[in-house]
Amino acid sequence: MHRLFNASRDYDWGSTLDIARFLGEQPDGRPLAELWMGTHELSPSEVQVDGERVSLGKIAGDLPFMMKVLAADRPLSLQVHPNMQLARSGFAAEDEAGIPLDAPNRSYKDPRHKPEMAYALTTFDTLVGFRPTAEILRVLDALDAPLTRRLADDLRAAPGFEGIVRIIQQLLAGPVAPAEVQTVVAACRDLVDRHVDVKRAYATAVEIAEFFPEDVGVVISLLLNRLTLQPGEAAFLGAGIIHAHLRGMCLEVMTSSDNVLRAGLTSKHVDPEGLVTCLERGMSRLARITPDIVGTETEIFAPDVEEFALAVTQVSRADDDGVPLVASGHRIVLCTGGEVELFCSEERVSLVRGDSVYLAPEDGPVRAYGTGEVAQAFTPTGDLDSRLVDLV
Repeated sequence: MHRLFNASRDYDWGSTLDIARFLGEQPDGRPLAELWMGTHELSPSEVQVDGERVSLGKIAGDLPFMMKVLAADRPLSLQVHPNMQLARSGFAAEDEAGIPLDAPNRSYKDPRHKPEMAYALTTFDTLVGFRPTAEILRVLDALDAPLTRRLADDLRAAPGFEGIVRIIQQLLAGPVAPAEVQTVVAACRDLVDRHVDVKRAYATAVEIAEFFPEDVGVVISLLLNRLTLQPGEAAFLGAGIIHAHLRGMCLEVMTSSDNVLRAGLTSKHVDPEGLVTCLERGMSRLARITPDIVGTETEIFAPDVEEFALAVTQVSRADDDGVPLVASGHRIVLCTGGEVELFCSEERVSLVRGDSVYLAPEDGPVRAYGTGEVAQAFTPTGDLDSRLVDLV
């Protein structure tokens, strides 16, 4: 077992409190947004070997998955992750163009697709996937704004997924004047003030406009489902799902990739054409995950991908012999609450909330003692088949 030393990212949408408190550290005013655990080349975790810190990849190789703690105090960018074909071609094209991996105008940081799963640590709000056509028309028809009337007319002329993508393309190619966005926001605010809404569409647009009052992403938000996860709930977002996390703290488990195509609600590099190209390949799966239950202590969230799954185990002193962790192979274990001790063979390691370790295949079976909770990212093997309830 190797204790991990992980890199954090201080993006502007991050929380000044949540990740620092999760790690048991004193907040320093920085908006910490993400804590990375894995071997991705941009921010690999480190381990102690013979008195020196080395990259986790030195002892683990390239892990197919990574885990993040994400904490958002404001909306993230409107974004899509590419499928494998687009990731490979996009990465090769940007390499050929000589764009450095850490350049702010680079979209493809690696040649891998990026499906992901969000497991809520607090109440977690996000926008994910397109609403059905009929629901979008209900949302747009109630708004007294020229832009939304045009969008509704266009969608009636070409309904369904392809018609919605064409609307996105029009909005991003625009350009849409700031005054048009402000008119839509004012119409949304008027409906909210009159206690009128369609599945939180208008309230969401008003919330986002507090941070991005003139961004066309506010208008696009009206087309997207708003999903709220309570602590302990999880959702799967396949590659190609348009989304924008809004607020809250979660664990993200995903392939080891940092490929993001952005189109709004951000100060970072945007790639509207790349985002539309991802959408044009068709929607991937978007679903809530009902976990498998192992014993009475462990829930396994295994979406329909080969690279990753998540096991969350409750540890209690009522278990005199400890609680067995369920996975084998390469594993990253994060203590998400309390105090626990992991034991394998003759080795022990103590963890408190925010501590994490890498477990190698040769570590074999591991048991947990104490009072707390651990989350374990791993590559699934065998018959794991969590029930996915599609949201669209």
